[in-house]
Amino acid sequence: MSPSVEKTLLEALSLPEDARVDLATALLESVDHDPPDEGAEEAWSSEATRRLGEVRPGAVKPNPWEEAERLIFDPSDDGR
Repeated sequence: MSPSVEKTLLEALSLPEDARVDLATALLESVDHDPPDEGAEEAWSSEATRRLGEVRPGAVKPNPWEEAERLIFDPSDDGR
């Protein structure tokens, strides 16, 4: 981050919360972003439903967050 951007950030962080929300919203709206993939929401909903259908009857045992976090962020840690 450049010094001028850091200075701007510090100034923005000193604003009242409602002004920070307005600023964040304006900044996010100013960024070009691709529209969501057509059908992505439906696909994720179907996937979540499928996974829940495996967890409820016990076919799949979910990992506690602490274990999942370790596996995600430190894949070399084999848990021993």
